[in-house]
Amino acid sequence: AALRRVATLVARGLPPAEVLAAVAQEVGSVLGADTTAIVRLDPDGATTVLARIGDHPGELAVGSRWKPEPPLALGVVMRTCRPARCDNFSQARGEYADAVRRLGLRSSVAAPIVVEGRLWGAIAVGTRHERFPAKAEQRMAGFTELIGTAIANAEGRAQLEESRDELRRLAQEQAALRRVATLVAGGAPPEEVFTAVTAEVGRLLEVDFTHLGRYDPDGTATTAGVWNPTGAGPGPGETRWGLGGWNVTTVVFETGQPARIDDYADASGAGAVVGREWGFRSAVGVPISVEGQLWGFMLAAYTHEEPLPVDTEARLARFTELVATAIANAEGSSQLEDSRDELRGLAEEQAALRRVATLVAHGVQPDEIFAAVSDEVGRLVGTDSATVMRFDDDGPGIVFVGVASNMTDAFPLGARWEFQDGMASGEVYRTGRSARGGARDWSTVKGPVGDTHHRLGIVSTVASPIVVEGRLWGAMAVQSQEPLPMDTDERLEKFTELVGTAIANADSKSELAASRRRVITAADDARRRIERDLHDGTQQRLVSLSLALRMAQSTEPSNYSALQSEIGRVADELTGAIEELREISRGIHPAILSEGGLGPALRGLARRAALPVELDIRTDTRPADRTEVAAYYVVSEALTNTTKHSRASYAYVAVEQRDARLRLSIRDDGVGGADPAGGSGLIGLRDRVQALGGSIEVNSPPGGGTAIDVDLPLHPT
Repeated sequence: AALRRVATLVARGLPPAEVLAAVAQEVGSVLGADTTAIVRLDPDGATTVLARIGDHPGELAVGSRWKPEPPLALGVVMRTCRPARCDNFSQARGEYADAVRRLGLRSSVAAPIVVEGRLWGAIAVGTRHERFPAKAEQRMAGFTELIGTAIANAEGRAQLEESRDELRRLAQEQAALRRVATLVAGGAPPEEVFTAVTAEVGRLLEVDFTHLGRYDPDGTATTAGVWNPTGAGPGPGETRWGLGGWNVTTVVFETGQPARIDDYADASGAGAVVGREWGFRSAVGVPISVEGQLWGFMLAAYTHEEPLPVDTEARLARFTELVATAIANAEGSSQLEDSRDELRGLAEEQAALRRVATLVAHGVQPDEIFAAVSDEVGRLVGTDSATVMRFDDDGPGIVFVGVASNMTDAFPLGARWEFQDGMASGEVYRTGRSARGGARDWSTVKGPVGDTHHRLGIVSTVASPIVVEGRLWGAMAVQSQEPLPMDTDERLEKFTELVGTAIANADSKSELAASRRRVITAADDARRRIERDLHDGTQQRLVSLSLALRMAQSTEPSNYSALQSEIGRVADELTGAIEELREISRGIHPAILSEGGLGPALRGLARRAALPVELDIRTDTRPADRTEVAAYYVVSEALTNTTKHSRASYAYVAVEQRDARLRLSIRDDGVGGADPAGGSGLIGLRDRVQALGGSIEVNSPPGGGTAIDVDLPLHPT
């Protein structure tokens, strides 16, 4: 019945104070308590008494604040957020414990009041009798739930009203922003936007004054727009003052950040004087930045003694972005045509690059690409004169390998020019970087360089390097009778990258074809060697043995000793033939490699080597057969070369697995000087390794020994 009466009060939406008083009365009556108190937990950890039922009202009075500590029941609840009881106050300490003892209480029970998951407070009851009955804490829980509901309802109603006010204000702000944005989107002049935005902001924020100003290069500020409810005040450009001192406009200028002054009587400087003339008592200003540069400010002010709301800066800033857009639009209109020309040029450049890239991707021969890129670059730069040159170290000089189609008479394909002073391509050859050649009197220069430049009237040349796989290969150049733009080298470099790729692709194809020819030749040679060894050696021995067996078959049985001797000789010959076959097969594929893997096979190589070999094998994983065979023959060939050519005293071989790769390292302390391009078996090794998708590096300086590093996939595709 008590719970029902309290629930009825809560459902009717009575204020929390009435509900708390009723709950205190009901709980005290139900539990037979001598005193009942309801407290609220404050942010500082103390509690405030909100309701109190019982005698001695001066103790634990409504509004008093306490810090109850365990073992008192209320202290335990504040620590644990769980119901608690205390039947012995002898150990309790503190002012709250003293007040409880003055009331003569001998037992207390308390239960937490939780509102939307947080500890809000507690209800506590006390008795002067022996103790409260069992389950008193549980009986109090029903009442604390009702209290929590009443408090949550009250807080929810307050928040709802605040939310409605906030939504109403937000809708007004969005409408104002939309009206200003419409002006900006419509291309309204900045002056019209300034007038509109100051009025919108003034009415929205309900301030007494809004002001929009511009910072000038001479260290002054000028009014660009102003509004107040009476319509009085200066017009745009009518007020101008120097920056300095402590006032909103100066602080915004110096910091680039929002600023506020809540009492303009303390402000200083010319800006303060102007503000006081307009009646400012408090003001807030925010910066207006256009394309990253501080342009001006927007200011809102009260003329009465009250600081502006704390969110004024944020609300002003939402409008300054629109103002900045209007200013940027106005300033950008004069640049729009320039931007269109730039975009048009960029589109043409991208189209030219795309056409050249398509040729490269299709594997077109470099000669065709040189011609095409010369035409494209000539048209793009607007000179109709563009050339692709290969550097020739003999001389040194350049050889024309690509020329714009309408300039082949001036720059014949295949023509060779030695470098002369003033040639941009010569500077590229020396530095490896783009270079520019200026105007000069080419009539004094002898030879085809001077004749061509003088005849064509060339006064400006730009050349950019063509780099192929890390080495300087040549250059691309454009020539003009007018000074070339400063970004010409950047534009050229976009095309030289494609030319370098085309040359590298062609070189790779040539190297691949040569590698394939070497592999086929090596395979043919190996097959012929095996055929020759089998035909001239093992096959002849086996034929002879076959004839010997036929002869033994015809021997008289009575001549047993001769027959036995002949069969023994045939057996010995068969053993020799088997050894020959083993030697031949060892050159094809070592049996130990198939049976034991790379480690045992390499150890066998090391034992048979003619010089000491140190092995360092750090892998237990067997790679694919092709990788294992390639690794074996790389080490075998490297040790053979070391023995034949290096005059080394020892060799070192290391094998390790790293990620999904097999790494080999072969070192010796010999005379060095090994050249992969000069034979010695290294070309074959490179072909074998590259065929599996691996790489091989040879470092063999004269007198410094030889180092071979090989990287192979464990499982090639």
